[in-house]
Amino acid sequence: MIELSQSNEILDMFDVMGSVEAGMLQYLTFELNQEHYGVEILSVQEIKGWDHVTPIPNTPEHVCGVLNLRGAIVPIVDLRLFFGMPFEPYTKTTVVVVLRVQDVTQRTVGIVVDAVSDAHNVHPDEIQPAPDFGEQLSTEFISGITRMDDNMVMLLDIDKLLSREQIG
Repeated sequence: MIELSQSNEILDMFDVMGSVEAGMLQYLTFELNQEHYGVEILSVQEIKGWDHVTPIPNTPEHVCGVLNLRGAIVPIVDLRLFFGMPFEPYTKTTVVVVLRVQDVTQRTVGIVVDAVSDAHNVHPDEIQPAPDFGEQLSTEFISGITRMDDNMVMLLDIDKLLSREQIG
């Protein structure tokens, strides 16, 4: 678990962008409710320590509000609430991962996570397909599952997860 200060912390702290081997995929991993998740590192714009956001009336519970990020208004989604997990007070390890989402157009969305873990190189052969739970439970936003160290990591397709229809 990595603790970030209130100032902007950029992905350079992981120092992996230039060290990817041919055929490998890179993921930024983070924690939610003691479970591990990952997003493609190329979709990560920035990692920022938790800061107050401006709430927007009449939005779903998982939409915290908006943040002014160098002149751009960025919606912030609490991923814990979005996934139906109980709310936990934000701590010094709580961060906002700012992502570039490709929907109808490219846009920027921030997700609140409990903690950022690390950046990992993953070979595509190490990624298993998302489980099929039938029609009652959609897993289309999970691009796969892999094992990192002793943890199962759900790899998220942020374009599907944070589509306009999904977040509200």
